[in-house]
Amino acid sequence: MLEKIQETAAFIRERMHCKPETAIILGTGLGSLVNEIEIVDAIPYGEIINFPVSTVEGHKGRLIFGSLGGKDVMAMQGRFHYYEGYDMKEVTFPIRVMRELGIKTLFVSNASGGMNPDFRIGDLMIIRDHINLFPEHPLHGKNLPYGSRFPDMHEAYDHTLIAEAKKIAAEKGIRVVEGVYVGVQGPTFETPSEYRCYHILGGDAVGMSTVPEVIVARHCGIRVFGLSVITDLGIEGRPVEVSHEEVQQAADAAQPLMTTIMRELVSRTA
Repeated sequence: MLEKIQETAAFIRERMHCKPETAIILGTGLGSLVNEIEIVDAIPYGEIINFPVSTVEGHKGRLIFGSLGGKDVMAMQGRFHYYEGYDMKEVTFPIRVMRELGIKTLFVSNASGGMNPDFRIGDLMIIRDHINLFPEHPLHGKNLPYGSRFPDMHEAYDHTLIAEAKKIAAEKGIRVVEGVYVGVQGPTFETPSEYRCYHILGGDAVGMSTVPEVIVARHCGIRVFGLSVITDLGIEGRPVEVSHEEVQQAADAAQPLMTTIMRELVSRTA
């Protein structure tokens, strides 16, 4: 595993024309941010040694290098999901490669279903914490020499970055909410009873990504900021059917606001 990570990092390093310490996973709701990156190179995942290939609609599948807000950045245009059939080592493989390439800060985004009755479709939720309900843990197995066998997770999402994001949102007049993200394997959307259960557990939103990547990033000593776009609601007494197309539409509508917050945050803190 370690040899593959180092092999992939060496391959990518040959194509890098910048030295980024910031990485961005351009998940659902953040795709348009790529248009603001001054791209110096873009490598399709299929060309990268040992890399999986994203199969989800709306996830293009390129590793991008360039400049955003005056800072060198590395961006994943599309991520890998457990529900696609990958195991957790494959899902989180790019995060370990990032560590080898010198990444210090990771920004992630996703689409999620809101369970908090105060939430509205289209809200941006700053992820304060998460609950991991994936059936496989990304650190299961031999501990790689990036961090402790038992990494501390009391601050999975960096408090300083959260505070700055809230400040940016206030300055720009953007409504943001804050909450706990529940990570589940998917690919089915939740039943009303599952929504109710996850909310009782302490969750405010639920989705099918992010948590494995964040766990591995923290194990690698990378600080993290996460932002969810609430694309559907699973609130008791207000059942709503949802489709992937509707999730994508809600995420697209929220993209300009999410892009503004992420761009400013990278510029000010990375």
